[in-house]
Amino acid sequence: MAVPVSQPIVRIAELDIDPAQLDAYKVLLSEEIDASVRLEPGVLSLNAVSVRGDPAQIRILEIYVDQAAYEAHLKTPHFLKYKSGTATMVRSLRLIETDPILLRTKSSDVGSRDH
Repeated sequence: MAVPVSQPIVRIAELDIDPAQLDAYKVLLSEEIDASVRLEPGVLSLNAVSVRGDPAQIRILEIYVDQAAYEAHLKTPHFLKYKSGTATMVRSLRLIETDPILLRTKSSDVGSRDH
């Protein structure tokens, strides 16, 4: 009997951030993403972008090894700090569950936090 292969968990988070607190939000988000990718083997990728022309609309593509890795991520000190620190900044949050079709990435970081 074959052992079930765990499937990566891929979510898209759609956030609406209070524009007056956007700069502070980006600092906390950057700290959280950096710590998660560096410290958690189960976090494969966290990528944050804003909607062009509406910088308070943030989208985060999250990829975890499996459900257990995602659940472990939610309990980490850096994630809990992010959640509590941004609680008054986030006007709405929608998590979109996805079914991966094809996941590929290069190994180097791309982009700038200043955009």
